[in-house]
Amino acid sequence: MALVPMRLLLDHAAENGYGIPAYNVNNMEQILAIMEAAVEADSPVILQASRGARKYAGENFLRHLILAAVETHPNIPIAMHQDHGNSPATCYSAIRNGFTSVMMDGSLEADAKTPASFEYNVNVTAEVVKVAHSVGASVEGELGCLGSLETGMGEAEDGHGAEGKLSREQLLTDPDEAVEFVERTQVDALAVAIGTSHGAYKFTRKPTGEVLAISRIEEIHNRLPNTHLVMHGSSSVPQEWLDMINKYGGKIPETYGVPVEEIQKGIKSGVRKVNIDTDNRLAITAAFREAAAKDPANFDPRHFLKPSIKYMKQVCLDRYEAFGTAGHASKIKQIPLDEFAAKYASGELSAKTKSTAKV
Repeated sequence: MALVPMRLLLDHAAENGYGIPAYNVNNMEQILAIMEAAVEADSPVILQASRGARKYAGENFLRHLILAAVETHPNIPIAMHQDHGNSPATCYSAIRNGFTSVMMDGSLEADAKTPASFEYNVNVTAEVVKVAHSVGASVEGELGCLGSLETGMGEAEDGHGAEGKLSREQLLTDPDEAVEFVERTQVDALAVAIGTSHGAYKFTRKPTGEVLAISRIEEIHNRLPNTHLVMHGSSSVPQEWLDMINKYGGKIPETYGVPVEEIQKGIKSGVRKVNIDTDNRLAITAAFREAAAKDPANFDPRHFLKPSIKYMKQVCLDRYEAFGTAGHASKIKQIPLDEFAAKYASGELSAKTKSTAKV
């Protein structure tokens, strides 16, 4: 079976009350780890690539690595997603290169740094939706800017993120605006801002409601019960990986991520896609450092890469179990993009928001 639209996976997750971790990938080992975990857990897969990943690996290499995963595991439904597209052109190039889903991040202007107006965001996202849906591809939009409620600062990683001081209004998605945004753009999924950020340094202490507004997800879900919500910057930064990295020469200071139990609360309130990258990076780095320290004379790259697959696979397995994803891959009937294009054209997949809007 070919790659499937992400909307297919999110619809199934909504119908069955679970979330799906979306893993960022750059190379073969990461994809091997994710797929080994998915097969063991019988879980659907979202493999996503940032603009930086596409540049690092190269369009053709990345596409064929993911196609290899599809060919090797035809019974696992896999969506290939462009993460944080900064412009319609970026999204269109992803679709041309085989991505079955794209994120048009219109929360920032095309420079991927400057917070954009609501109208700009609506216009560029709606443009991408029109083109993507015509070929059956899914679209994720974003409303609100990722950044820290603790410091009030935006964050940038891999060349994407708001710069400088942001207001609390910019750092939290407004539920009323969310309804209007979904109505006007017809996105398949909506990424919301709740105080999370990319990278390992999310919080200086275990987060509470002051700096991690999980309750905002519930508010948005109450207004948009039929919309698939997305949590970005949702790595949990497990202490075990920090300890291992520092044990073998690393210097990562005390830091905290998004607790798994908080993500589980989000899943109960409509979150269907949960972005995970840092946890896997930490597991890989821990494996590299441990392998190098235990056998410093070894220069075979496989000596470092094999344990990195093992450790990252464990992270993925843990998330598949914790998010309720495990056991669902075999229950999903795989549907190609052409059929989804017809569904979009007929209006079958139009966003259902009118009944939830305020009178």
